[in-house]
Amino acid sequence: MVYLLENSCIIPNEDEEDQAMRMVDLIEKKRDGNELSTKEIEYIITKYTNGEIPDYQISALLMAIFYQDMTDREITDLTLAIAHSGDVIDLSPLDGIKVDKHSTGGVGDTTTLILAPLVASVGVTVAKMSGRGLGYTGGTLDKLEAIPGFQIELSDEAFIRIVNESKVAVIGQSGNLAPADKKLYALRDVTATVDSIPLIASSIMSKKIAAGADAIVLDVTTGDGAFMKNIEDARRLAKTMTSIGKLAHRQTVAVISDMSEPLGEAIGNSLEVVEAIETLNGNGPEDLLEMCYALGSQMVVLANQAATIEEARSLLQEALESGKALDKFKEMIRNQGGDDSIVDQPERLLTAKYVVELPAKSSGIVSKLVANELGIAAMMLGAGRKTKEDDIDHAVGLKLNKKIGDPVKEGESLLTIYSNTKEISSVQELLYQNIQISDSAEKPTLIHDIITE
Repeated sequence: MVYLLENSCIIPNEDEEDQAMRMVDLIEKKRDGNELSTKEIEYIITKYTNGEIPDYQISALLMAIFYQDMTDREITDLTLAIAHSGDVIDLSPLDGIKVDKHSTGGVGDTTTLILAPLVASVGVTVAKMSGRGLGYTGGTLDKLEAIPGFQIELSDEAFIRIVNESKVAVIGQSGNLAPADKKLYALRDVTATVDSIPLIASSIMSKKIAAGADAIVLDVTTGDGAFMKNIEDARRLAKTMTSIGKLAHRQTVAVISDMSEPLGEAIGNSLEVVEAIETLNGNGPEDLLEMCYALGSQMVVLANQAATIEEARSLLQEALESGKALDKFKEMIRNQGGDDSIVDQPERLLTAKYVVELPAKSSGIVSKLVANELGIAAMMLGAGRKTKEDDIDHAVGLKLNKKIGDPVKEGESLLTIYSNTKEISSVQELLYQNIQISDSAEKPTLIHDIITE
């Protein structure tokens, strides 16, 4: 992008202090539970990004971090070093406080599609750079590409003009955003070091800082369908990331939400666009709408468009009920070359060849919907990617007709399967294995906590 703040090389090669550093000593230092200095962390990230430190030494360091942990200062230094390993985007040509939102992942997470136009409709600047999905369903970009004509690539000039005029645009990430993170993530994936809170926190926050956000709202999910399976780990991750944000001079708030069942009812790209339209029309699933209000209220306050969470929420409710948010979604689609008539005719997006109901085998109360396994079922239909090279089928996926706590009668549809292949017995089998019907069940708590510092 033209408006890059810097392409950083953190430490010059000729620095005498660098010459004195040896990677083996730094591995040993962390292995023994000691704190790495700012200079040492910058040295590691710069040299690794440049290809001067081999994978096997970084692998050893990652394992040492996994076992010995890091202090908040170390994690912040690591985050900033990763953020400055490539392009850092300067969003200063854009008016207002730029607020970004990030979810740590889940199944049926349609929030960005709703939040972007919703908060933009009350005056928040949303200059969002999103990625593609690897896993259950597509990422935000894949979902937007289910809309005919929608362009996820805009010139710098067009991007700045559209956001300044309309308050919202969602585009693909710059190719050289936090390259150190790409290298580190690939290595973590094959060295059993993914589940490390310092490494997760620095990975997420480095990309948000490099993308130029002034303030960040994080959705930290917990439960079966989330990365953080228990609330304690989710809370620590949330606190770590808000602390990084503070130390990096970015206002940061984390909402800890439940992902023990899919959010909303749709799992799949076109299905989630339709669900976003329904929600912006005021007819969406309760849990999805509540999640958007919770995250959106924080974004509105951070953008200084409301003084309190209560005031922000009432602004968002008014925008949704008046149709202002839906109009903003149409405008966003139109501005990025898409066919905005699908907002009035969302059924045009439902193009799967086969629509099959999954009947309940007994009567009772739905007590379990294992989110990640339902996500895998959607991926088996073609809604997600196993590898980066896989093509996504935008039309396929699942629509839940029952959620945890809902009563169901034998033979009644638990969910609807949208498929482009006739043979789906393995998908049906997986779904039955991961949906439980009992005599009683409690609806899960949607929002567990909000971390502001």
